[in-house]
Amino acid sequence: MPTSPAVQDPVTAPAEHAGHPVDRDSTGRDAARTRALASARLYLCTDARTQQGDLGEFLDAAYAGGVDIIQLRDKGLEAREEIAALEILREAAHRHGKLFSVNDRADVALLVGADVFHVGQGDLTSAQARTVLGDDVILGRSTHSVEQALAAAADPEIDYFCLGPVWETPTKPGRPAAGLEPLATVSGTTEKPWFAIGGISAGDRLTSVQETGATRIVVVRAITEAPDPAEAAARLRAQLTSADPDTTTATTPGTTPKDGTL
Repeated sequence: MPTSPAVQDPVTAPAEHAGHPVDRDSTGRDAARTRALASARLYLCTDARTQQGDLGEFLDAAYAGGVDIIQLRDKGLEAREEIAALEILREAAHRHGKLFSVNDRADVALLVGADVFHVGQGDLTSAQARTVLGDDVILGRSTHSVEQALAAAADPEIDYFCLGPVWETPTKPGRPAAGLEPLATVSGTTEKPWFAIGGISAGDRLTSVQETGATRIVVVRAITEAPDPAEAAARLRAQLTSADPDTTTATTPGTTPKDGTL
């Protein structure tokens, strides 16, 4: 993995913590974070890499490869352990000028100054999350059906949503695949950023997702289990941003993509 990734200007607003005003958009959000979300295409969820012991190096590689947002999602961590891992994530995000996301715990998100806070269907309501975190934080919601996706799209407090799982995934055992049809149904119905999620990998599967009109994805194993996380991220990024997705398809047409997915 790269040891000296390129450093960019942060998209977050550390000046606010020094008492300086934050540039806000028309919704009252931190404008820099809103712009970063609007341009985001590749979102990664990862655990704290406790077994590998390489969290900081891994995060640098993923961001350098083209990941826009990284969320720490590790249900096995105690609060102090989660905060320690998130501090490493926050530093990596700032080094690369990217966003970092906290899952489920609004108190933890507040403590670490998260750019993004993400909740599931059974977690805090958007109003509750805003009460705790205020207007600056980007707020995301998981959705698993067209109805839930459209509800998130219509919620003024939600800034983005994820829809899936497109394919079944061991990271969400017991949750049936939604398939590609919900993506096609939701595509074009909202200007709000949204991400397809669940079993997506570079090549044929990502091409199938793109053919529905989806332009943003969330992945886990496609990067976390890759021998070279930076290369895996760059491969996904290239296909997402290519005018012709087939030019970066890495699997043979008509074959099943190698299972290295969310």
